[in-house]
Amino acid sequence: MSFHYVFETAMGFCGIAWSERGIRRFALPMSAPASVEERMTRSLQGSIACEPQGTVAEAVEATRCYFAGERIEFSSFPLDLEDVDAFRHAIYGAARRLVYGQTTTYGRLAAAAGFPQSARETGVALGRNPVPLIIPCHRILAAGGKLGGFSAPGGTTTKQRMLALEKAQPPNSGPMQPSFAF
Repeated sequence: MSFHYVFETAMGFCGIAWSERGIRRFALPMSAPASVEERMTRSLQGSIACEPQGTVAEAVEATRCYFAGERIEFSSFPLDLEDVDAFRHAIYGAARRLVYGQTTTYGRLAAAAGFPQSARETGVALGRNPVPLIIPCHRILAAGGKLGGFSAPGGTTTKQRMLALEKAQPPNSGPMQPSFAF
């Protein structure tokens, strides 16, 4: 059984869905709570709306703090990814090891996950990420530090805003390029 909750942040309305094992889905900010609600119920049919408790309530508060500009890590929150294949598990695990403000490329993430020839497949896996922000796919860039795609609401604009919020640096940036210029 799954449950979900829609909540407001400084960047818009987010959604979180969970089971007894952990967080199953996450929706990045949207302008209308009804849009988030529809996304939650579409991705997990039969999900019940309710107030979160325990670690899920902590994840909601952490999300609010993150979008308010606080340095927050999400890697300790338990996930329920039972419907994810082994390749995606490896990619998501490698992505969760990226800390606040740290970026890498699709190719480097693929190599870190044990699949050095799978940069393109890594991009596809990240496009299917069921819990963006908690699995920080916004921190993965195309070769050369280019932004790359982003399938979340708002597309690459949302990715840019999140990277700017973290004052993220492109991979291998030196002192001459301290942060992304958005």
